[in-house]
Amino acid sequence: MSTLVQFWNYVSANPDTILTAIREHVVYLVAMPVGLAILVAVPLGVLCTRNRWLASLLLGTAGVMQTVPSLALLSFLVMAGLGIGFKPAIIAIFLYAILPIIRNTYTGILSVDPSIKKAARGMGMTDLQVLVMVELPMAMPMILAGVRTATTVSIGSGTLAAFVGAGGLGGLIVTGLRMLRDHIVLAGALPAALLAIIVDALLGRLEKVLTPRGLRQGK
Repeated sequence: MSTLVQFWNYVSANPDTILTAIREHVVYLVAMPVGLAILVAVPLGVLCTRNRWLASLLLGTAGVMQTVPSLALLSFLVMAGLGIGFKPAIIAIFLYAILPIIRNTYTGILSVDPSIKKAARGMGMTDLQVLVMVELPMAMPMILAGVRTATTVSIGSGTLAAFVGAGGLGGLIVTGLRMLRDHIVLAGALPAALLAIIVDALLGRLEKVLTPRGLRQGK
């Protein structure tokens, strides 16, 4: 029996298992850590544009974090007392998602034409109003590109969280590897790949919708 036939039979016989793994992956290993990363990284990216020393520190620290292998970081968090399960996985993925969002927020705001900000201030806008009404909207394409990167990376790295008992689609992959069952590995790997493609497409569409019309450049 071919692997594809076994895969289809497994999926047909275990739909609840597949759906539970997808739900765990989306909620705990993507939405929660990336959502937290957005809440933290966007304000930090804004602060970085106001303080170059802080920018160097935060971007450098986040960059170093990216060089740490996923399994090594997960292992460290487990040994640090966080135990196994979703908690160390969420923290690890959150740390990996921080860099692209901070960096793109920082770059996007700095790329706003100074003459536009000067004109806004000349109209009587405060610094906060300039940030909210001018800088952030114009930097939105760059910020959303960072969110897309963080999200798609989180979907992939989330599969490794199964090694610390976090479940998700990685749980099926690990189970298949342990049992030497290719079709079970495929039952975890294929949905993860499709999820990354679908989410990237949806975020790309959201990026177009939220990009100010004058900045779309034919998108």
